[in-house]
Amino acid sequence: MIRVADLPVREFVEPTTIRLVTAGSLDKPAMTLLADDPSERAILEEIEALTSSVASSWMVPAGVQPGELLTEADGYGWHYVNAAFCRTRPTGNRFNGPERGAWYAAHGKNAADTAKAEVAWHLTRELRATGVYDNVTTYREILAGFVSRFHDLGERTEEAVFSEDPMEAYPAGQALARDILESGGNGVLYPSARYEGGRCLAAFRPNLVQNVREGEAWVFRWAGSAEVEISRLETR
Repeated sequence: MIRVADLPVREFVEPTTIRLVTAGSLDKPAMTLLADDPSERAILEEIEALTSSVASSWMVPAGVQPGELLTEADGYGWHYVNAAFCRTRPTGNRFNGPERGAWYAAHGKNAADTAKAEVAWHLTRELRATGVYDNVTTYREILAGFVSRFHDLGERTEEAVFSEDPMEAYPAGQALARDILESGGNGVLYPSARYEGGRCLAAFRPNLVQNVREGEAWVFRWAGSAEVEISRLETR
């Protein structure tokens, strides 16, 4: 199994990385329209959390210290960053377990295509599990910049973390991520498993994600088969 000591660390300076989130995630909270000031909104959100499964998913998981999370003072997008670290899957992802999320993004000259391929693969997998390929979802690019040092997997695609089977890849990747985090590392750079030639990153600390802003919107459409049609959402 690959360990943190096996990987080089390199400076990573990139003003524009791309992460895709569902467009619905960008809507203003419903409570915002009902409150006159932040204190009133906080009260209403506390009430909503009593019955909202979405709100309850914002609870800080065991592996995240509340002091790590961003606040409104950190500027636009702070809540998107927090969501990436707090709203985790029961099985985790390639480089994070259920106890702590990570900020995944694509970078490089084909970042947009890489991000779309990654999202399409995962959502197609979910649809395959239901047996119904009938879905339309709009995603928005969330752009962010990084000036940091990351461990680099280079082109080591033969490692278990890149297995086509998530049951093998995820435990291996999560073990490596814990190793990096515990050693004081910031995250990992790695080749995309879903788009040939694509490059991705997983940032393990919220404060690394900087200059967050919105980019293009894309519509993903499945109409009866596993083939997905992706088109740019035209706005007026």
